[in-house]
Amino acid sequence: MSVGLRPATLDDLDVIMALETATFTTDAWSRESMAAELASEHCRYVVAVDDDDDERGFLGYGGVLVPSGSKDADIQTIAVVPEARGTGLGRRLMERLLGEARDRGAREVFLEVRADNPVAQALYLSLGFEQIAIRPRYYQPDEVDALVMRAPVTASRSTVGATEEDAR
Repeated sequence: MSVGLRPATLDDLDVIMALETATFTTDAWSRESMAAELASEHCRYVVAVDDDDDERGFLGYGGVLVPSGSKDADIQTIAVVPEARGTGLGRRLMERLLGEARDRGAREVFLEVRADNPVAQALYLSLGFEQIAIRPRYYQPDEVDALVMRAPVTASRSTVGATEEDAR
C-alpha cells in the first residue's frame, strides 16, 4: 500500500462524512459543519488515499484550525479507516496537520480526546502533547469526558515536542 496525503476539498465531503459517522457514531460532526470546515480559510483538512488501489482509495482525514494572526491552533478531528489503523497513518496525518499549523504561524496546538480512547491518547503523548485539563461530559450523548491536551510547535519540524522522534 502506497499512501499519499493531499489537501481535502468539498469534493471529499461524502467520503469524509461516511468515515466520520462510522467512526464517531454518537457524536459525529454534521454534514453542514464539516462542509463549513472544508470551505473555511482558517482550516486545513488533509485526506489520506491509497495510491495503489483506486477501489479502496480513501483511508482517512484530519483537520486543523489556525485563525489568521493566532499563535494557537486546534486539531479539529482525525479518523482512519479500521483496516488502516495501527499502520502509522494516524501519526502521518497528525504530523501533516502539525506542519500546517507551524506553517501558518502557530506556536501551540490544542486538541480534545475522549477519555475512553487510550490509543489516541498514546499517539498524542508520543507527539509531545500533555494533558492540561478535563472537560467533564464533553462528548454527548455518551457523557464521556474530554482530555484537553496541548503541545508546542517546533520551528523546524512538522511535529511537536523537540525531543520526539515521531500519532479526537
